[in-house]
Amino acid sequence: MKLLSSFSWVPLSVQSSTPKAAVPYIQQWIGAINLRMDKKREEGKELSEKEREGSVKFKPEVHQMRQLVTTETSGGWESCWEQGLTPWDLGRPTPLILHLHQTGALPKGRALVPGCGSGYDVVAMACSERYVVGLDVSHTAVEKAIELSSSLPNSSHFTFLKEDFFTWQPPELFDLIFDYTFFCAIEPEMRSRWACRVQEMLKPDGELITLMFPISDHAGGPPYKVSVSDLFSLQELICHDFPP
Repeated sequence: MKLLSSFSWVPLSVQSSTPKAAVPYIQQWIGAINLRMDKKREEGKELSEKEREGSVKFKPEVHQMRQLVTTETSGGWESCWEQGLTPWDLGRPTPLILHLHQTGALPKGRALVPGCGSGYDVVAMACSERYVVGLDVSHTAVEKAIELSSSLPNSSHFTFLKEDFFTWQPPELFDLIFDYTFFCAIEPEMRSRWACRVQEMLKPDGELITLMFPISDHAGGPPYKVSVSDLFSLQELICHDFPP
């Protein structure tokens, strides 16, 4: 299995040195600012006010979204989509996904995008050599994704399903799983379950692409803060059962 974990846009290839890891290599985009913040936290140093606040802390729509998700335990995400409280929605494909697709760096076969929302990344990756499945627990999100994409020329190469990533059983395993804003949206105590589900649904030679967000020292969520060490510990869990 290959793990591509993106923190920012500076390319760096790192050879895995973990004996348990089955990954032949790990490519990472590591931003100097984000790494400095993470290092400060690990060393117990105080972050600046700007670093401590992060980029998402004081946006009003984020506070409203958090309130809905935390108070409506069964339908909070649906309420967010119904009310248009979707601050994570870029309104376009993730730039990194466009770059990887256009340069031919994405694996062919079957791809999965959990928490796909409006489906921009699903559509961007879909082609004759890659069938993409977008999952979301929100019926409104899935309806919007279908409405935006059903008439596109590559519509036969993707599908959107209203399903729960943690309980859904795919008919086939995936060659690629892409996660941007899904991992940070789940409660931290569910992250080990996320890793187990990735391991269960990904082919042994498949690739996991994650974009770490947000790396800021804020309390609560969603989005919940993520650290480099968090992701690497989960990488070990994902890779543990794959053959070398």
